Amino acid sequence: MLEQFSLFFASVVANAMSAFAGGGAGLVQLPVIVLLGLPFPIALATHKFVTVALGLGAAVRLRKEHNLFDLKFTGFILICGMVGAVVGAYLIVQTPEHIAKTLLGVLIIGLGLYSLVKKNLGQKHVPKNRDIRGFIIGGIALFLMGVLNGSLTAGTGLFVTIFLILWFGMDYKRAVAYTMALVGIFWNATGSVALIVIGSPVYWSWVPVLLAGSFIGGYIGAHFHTLKGNKWIRVAFTTVTLLSGVALLVQ
Repeated sequence: MLEQFSLFFASVVANAMSAFAGGGAGLVQLPVIVLLGLPFPIALATHKFVTVALGLGAAVRLRKEHNLFDLKFTGFILICGMVGAVVGAYLIVQTPEHIAKTLLGVLIIGLGLYSLVKKNLGQKHVPKNRDIRGFIIGGIALFLMGVLNGSLTAGTGLFVTIFLILWFGMDYKRAVAYTMALVGIFWNATGSVALIVIGSPVYWSWVPVLLAGSFIGGYIGAHFHTLKGNKWIRVAFTTVTLLSGVALLVQ
């Protein structure tokens, strides 16, 4: 019972934080799963499988915010990232994880510091780079982020959020909504299925409680996301990014 409660509590907290700030759930949820006794490959496959519920929970709360989403742009992000997630799932067995974690941690801390210094970052939605050149460069970048999403444990949602702000001119509120709905559901689902296909087992006994925690946490985080403005979301993003980067370096 204590084990199940610990899983549920960690899942709710991690996913609420992620849905509000735009990423970082795995930096809390995955270590808890490992600490409770699962071998890392099984813990990773289990974590990726249940994080789909994070996106679902956020999407349920954001369903009335349909004005945030552009259908064609949504399809563009989905295709680029889902293809990358499949590639990333197959690369995971060939990539030394400690090296990848260190590099990712340094980059994420850099993102956090940049967000901390640039106080006006993501405060207004000013679309840019929506021409052919912009979509080609953006598509390649999103594909590479999809690869990271499929091959690394956590932190890639933060990259997607900040990239949508810097390259495509979104504000924080819109960028986080895209990350939660598209990365949270479709990229994660694609990577999870790919991991299962290549033989990474899921620990099904823990799946129900983790699914419940991920869904509830996603809903709670998205609820606060809709209530708060871009200023508060930037603060949350900066905080989660800095903590996430440090967590990756010390794990």
